[in-house]
Amino acid sequence: MSGYMLFSGTANPQLAKEIATYLEMPLSQSTIKRFSDGEISVQIAESVRGKDVFIIQPTSAPANANLMELLIMTDALKRSSAKSITAVVPYYGYARQDRKAAPRVPISAKLVANLMETSGITRMVTVDLHASQIQGFFDIPVDNLYGAILFIDYIRAKNFKNPVIASPDIGGVARARYFAQKLGLDMVIVDKRRERANESEVMNVIGKVKEKDIILIDDMIDTAGTMVKSAQALKDLGAHSVMACCTHPVLSGPAYERIQEGALDELVVANTIPMTKACKKIKMLSTAPMLGEVIRRVHNNESVNSLFETT
Repeated sequence: MSGYMLFSGTANPQLAKEIATYLEMPLSQSTIKRFSDGEISVQIAESVRGKDVFIIQPTSAPANANLMELLIMTDALKRSSAKSITAVVPYYGYARQDRKAAPRVPISAKLVANLMETSGITRMVTVDLHASQIQGFFDIPVDNLYGAILFIDYIRAKNFKNPVIASPDIGGVARARYFAQKLGLDMVIVDKRRERANESEVMNVIGKVKEKDIILIDDMIDTAGTMVKSAQALKDLGAHSVMACCTHPVLSGPAYERIQEGALDELVVANTIPMTKACKKIKMLSTAPMLGEVIRRVHNNESVNSLFETT
């Protein structure tokens, strides 16, 4: 414990506590307040001089406030002479704006990377970036952890009779193929056309799904429109059951209602983002052991990749 310290922002304090429990060490003390106009005030309550510091703070909703909180905490730690500052950002906000998909639009994922580096972050740890090339937006080390390690054992324990991995869209084929290879299963693809942001229309299913137990794989679920429509399309083609695995439960707008009332039999998510409502169909798995082990290995200069090679 003497060489590194754990701090938590306010975005996901429960996850931070679970990580601290895994590492058998306390969370270090800080005071985070907001002025009446919404400005964020941070005070570090312990000496961090010469320490390796880890800040656990996803930049989920409210994304702007949580991002600013991370940056301000980092500035406070840098000015307090911390040796290194690693941002443990289980969910990296603004990752969907990773390229110029239309004229006169920003690349917000790159802007956020610049802000993090400028604030003083020396390393970032995250889980399932929406686009893996975002790692290249940073000039500091970035550990993009695979959420698959959480779901593979859970899927195996289900003992499905005829399991098949499915991608809910063309863009997720590589992710679904990774799962299919790890589990030794076949794969199908749900092809859709997106008319507007957060709206989707299922067009076709590529592959055989009749009497199969379908496992949809994605990195995040926002409004749940894509996932629920994909599940319905698969059920319409004779699928026996449809389960979905998703790392980041963004779950905005009508997501909870769609999941509860839709064709999905079960949704399995990680706790990178705290859930705001209860839903009987949603099962949450903890990332704390994975993130805690990565923190320990980063501090001890041990291999992070070897943690996933045996999955």
